[in-house]
Amino acid sequence: MKINELKIGELMARIPVIQGGMGVGISLSNLAGAVAAAGGIGVISTAQIGYREPDFDRHPIECNLKAIGDEIRKARAIANGGVIGVNIMVATKHYEDYVKAAVDAGVDLIISGAGLPMTLPEVSGDAKIAPIVSSKKSLSVIAKYWKKKYDRKPDLVVIEGPLAGGHLGFHLEEIEEYTVSKTKDYDEEVRQIIALADEMEVPVAVAGGVYERADMEHYLEMGAKAVQIATRFVTTKECDASEAYKQAYINAKKEDIVLVKSPVGMPGRAIHNAFLDKVAQGERFMRGCRQCISTCKPETTPYCITEALVNAVKGNLDEGLIFCGSNAYRAHKIETVADIMEEFS
Repeated sequence: MKINELKIGELMARIPVIQGGMGVGISLSNLAGAVAAAGGIGVISTAQIGYREPDFDRHPIECNLKAIGDEIRKARAIANGGVIGVNIMVATKHYEDYVKAAVDAGVDLIISGAGLPMTLPEVSGDAKIAPIVSSKKSLSVIAKYWKKKYDRKPDLVVIEGPLAGGHLGFHLEEIEEYTVSKTKDYDEEVRQIIALADEMEVPVAVAGGVYERADMEHYLEMGAKAVQIATRFVTTKECDASEAYKQAYINAKKEDIVLVKSPVGMPGRAIHNAFLDKVAQGERFMRGCRQCISTCKPETTPYCITEALVNAVKGNLDEGLIFCGSNAYRAHKIETVADIMEEFS
């Protein structure tokens, strides 16, 4: 089928592929810049983005706010005029400060989920804004509130389904129904969300389980204007993660990809490893708080999710949480961003 460009207001991506924001440290300036330069939309995850700063453990918020601007500027230098976005979780402590830092750095697009981004229009400046939703109800609540409070509608809607990686916007029972027993068809929910977005004349991108061109064509035929892809970009030369992290994807088998209970209260999808075994056996890894997620309770949580994700991205896999999408086992080699984008063009 013919693939059309993606337009979000005056923004334009030649290839309708948005690279998913992956934290901690998986999608920073190098990956986002490369995707943007290749014709898609490159997205930087702001989740603990300042983790490489020497003072991060003592002043995580300050380091993160500085790194947001630094990474956006570095991505711009790579992007050759392409579109650069950020993914900012609503559940992040100091959420609005993170949004303002991205706006001040001149980001094009802010994608926001892990909660309903009710206040996003208030602090988004001239940036385009896109809520991440998993249900028609969520989009309806956001759209009505934004219209009433700000006279604003989304510039883009991202639908994130149950096959996505990292934290998931579903209860474990729902994930089971959609992906294992398959007593429910998530495509029906996607169609309803697209229909509501069409009423608002807002383009939709579908995320979660999109790995090859056929997946994109499926959603475009349903009326989506783009797809968001994350897992496929991890095993690229340009990805900001360590080589050991990328190799974990390449080595993973289908049965290694498991659902986990995140210490911040949400289910997630990850690659099974020694760290998850230790957590399951009751070991506790809570060494200080890095001020990441507002729902975390440091006094009772089994481990610091920031520390676990930082360990993973740096290659200390036996002490790390390796978030992934449902298709991570399909990675068999290191690719280039240009090759992937060519496949989807």
